[in-house]
Amino acid sequence: MIRTIKTTAVLILSTFFTVTLHAQFHIGAKAGLNATKIDGKSFKEEFDYNYLVGFFAEIGVGKKLSVNPELIYSQTSSTRDTSFNNVLPGFNKDQTKAKLNYLSIPILLNLQLAGPLHIEAGPQFSVLTSSNKTLLQNGEQAFKKGDFSMVGGVQLKFSAFRISGRYVVGLSNVSDLPNQEKWKNQALQVAVGFAL
Repeated sequence: MIRTIKTTAVLILSTFFTVTLHAQFHIGAKAGLNATKIDGKSFKEEFDYNYLVGFFAEIGVGKKLSVNPELIYSQTSSTRDTSFNNVLPGFNKDQTKAKLNYLSIPILLNLQLAGPLHIEAGPQFSVLTSSNKTLLQNGEQAFKKGDFSMVGGVQLKFSAFRISGRYVVGLSNVSDLPNQEKWKNQALQVAVGFAL
């Protein structure tokens, strides 16, 4: 019985390593433009321009399908509206923008459509690494420490080069203020990358 279990385990591990060795695997770096806004009536309905930098991996799971986990550092900002006075009275009136820095982990399915054209979609988990404290005169924490989003977009692959365009829509409320309106992140991202 023990011999059968060992033989089965060796066969499963051998099959796993064989598939892994034949699977396409790439890692790389990327950088780009992050047009962001915080959706909510305390903020203006306009995008502010920021940046993103990070690393990615491409794990082939089929001829045209891969799983692409990433680690992205991105900046989000939004211009406050005059209604922000009602949310936090006494804040610095000279401070017009909320600036948030996130460490994001998107996990995307990437499907090749034709030639270099791919579509990608999946969830994104983000952790707030810093926020602009001067937005709040009284020192309160206005933003939650994490965010959950969905990502969808297209990618062009030319040999080792990657060009991508994405839309990121926040699904969770990032406001940490009690009994207040909901704030959700949105972003349009354009990035270029290089895979090894």
